[in-house]
Formats: sequence, structure tokens, C-alpha cells
Amino acid sequence: MAPAEGDEASDVHCRLDELLAAKGMTLTRLAELVGVSVVNLSVLKNDRARAIRFSTLQAICEALGCEVGELLVLRPGRAQT
Repeated sequence: MAPAEGDEASDVHCRLDELLAAKGMTLTRLAELVGVSVVNLSVLKNDRARAIRFSTLQAICEALGCEVGELLVLRPGRAQT
């Protein structure tokens, strides 16, 4: 499988907004707990991240009490070319 081109949108969606709302937590508080900047979390939240460190992913999931599969999901229905 070839890597995605720079202009292509990813088929991976980050559910950070929904999980934060469910926990009643702000992005700022999550940034404090995880030890990353609000800007970096915002990039992830808006599906603009191109990569994430496993340690950051683990810290986010621990802070939100979720599994990786609850945070990152594949978007259904996008046709492969």
C-alpha cells in the first residue's frame, strides 16, 4: 500500500471532541494532563495530524479513560482509488 499523498485527506477520524464532551473536560485540561500543547491537540482534534507518537496516544487514552479504537476511527464509505 502506497503512503498517502500530502494533499489527500486521511480516512482516520479523531473523536477527541466527543470524548472530551463526554468527560466534561476541556482541551486545555487535557493538554495539562498529557503534557502536550493545546495547539498540537487542536491539530489532532481537527483531523489535521499526520502522525502521533504512541506515548502521546497512550497518555491521551489514559487521561480520557478510553481505548485507542474509541479515539481514532476509520471513516466509513470513502472509496479507494
